[in-house]
Amino acid sequence: MTSRLRWAVIGVFALANAVNFLDRQILAALAPQLMAEFGMTAAGYGDVILAFSVTYAVGAPLAGWVIDRVGLRWGSTLAVGLWSFAGMATGWVNSVPGLMACRMALGLGEAGGVPATGKASALYLPPRERALGSAVFQIGLTAGAILAPVAAQTIARAYGWRAAFVMLGAAGLAWIPLWLEVERRVPARGGAKGGAGEGVRAILGDRRYWALLASNVLLMSVYSLWANWTTVFLVREHGLTQADANYHFAWIPPIFATLGGLAGGWLTLRLSAGMEDVTPARMRTIFLASLLLLGGIFVPWMPAAGWATALICLSFFACVASSVNIYAMPLDLFGAHRAAFAVSGLTAAYGALQGVFSSVAGRVVDAYGFAPVCVAAAVMPMASWGVLRLALRQGEGPR
Repeated sequence: MTSRLRWAVIGVFALANAVNFLDRQILAALAPQLMAEFGMTAAGYGDVILAFSVTYAVGAPLAGWVIDRVGLRWGSTLAVGLWSFAGMATGWVNSVPGLMACRMALGLGEAGGVPATGKASALYLPPRERALGSAVFQIGLTAGAILAPVAAQTIARAYGWRAAFVMLGAAGLAWIPLWLEVERRVPARGGAKGGAGEGVRAILGDRRYWALLASNVLLMSVYSLWANWTTVFLVREHGLTQADANYHFAWIPPIFATLGGLAGGWLTLRLSAGMEDVTPARMRTIFLASLLLLGGIFVPWMPAAGWATALICLSFFACVASSVNIYAMPLDLFGAHRAAFAVSGLTAAYGALQGVFSSVAGRVVDAYGFAPVCVAAAVMPMASWGVLRLALRQGEGPR
């Protein structure tokens, strides 16, 4: 298979990631407006994120298992279709329970997004290129995250917030025929469907897998914080309007997430030159990124919104430089056969973390402001590196 065709498939899934994050981040962009309309506090908003995160976490292993069993073609089609309809339905809700129900359906559909990209990476890319592939997937996430605040604010201003959910939610339905055509022209080489259940049991019995899950929880607290709370932070802490926060600042940090993903993938590719095992290179990249993430401690004390946004950008950059390597590790350890299920554990761990973190963070913000939340999120990635380093040193084995 030529490199051009392999990377065309990766590009299609990067586009799916863009749609995924666009649909997810509409709520974050319009949160101040919906909080006012539905009478939600920061704690209430955190609980809405929790509702999404519960089904996202619970649905991810099931989605990974389904994708491994039925194949990437139909598994990814089902996931994108489900989250698109759930996103559109949000435009018709009239209460907080209705909003929560739609976010739960959205979480169930979007739970298949990362396992599908992991499966695609395992099927089409060799190990040394997988972190770079994850960086390309991150470009899609960044595109969605950049577009969401600007597009959602523009549509909401012209037609109301309901139209933003309906119009942007429909974007995923246009992706499905594109993917089916590309998949027909560039069929998977092998391992498109799973086999017996022993692969799943072997993964669950390996202590390294559980260390990856714990490591991802500790790292992605930073991502969860700024993916969901940037607009709210700028409005509450710097007195900006929702429109000013979205148009002038909230779309910038995701750009640095993409740059961080590319940097993390490139650095690992460079450090692993001539190596059969890329794990040491991944760990060095993760350590350097964890050091940079300590800078997030100072976000609440920045004197202006621009300076705060600059440090948020640094946090996004370093977090994703690390995460593209963590998300590539299950593919290195367990191969393409069970790739979707292996990656789904990281998705589930992130969903659980996001739900608990956001619910707790909302209450802390109501009581004490953002400072305690920012400090906690900045120091946890170093613990993430430590957990992973210890487990990989001990090697494979039962829990």
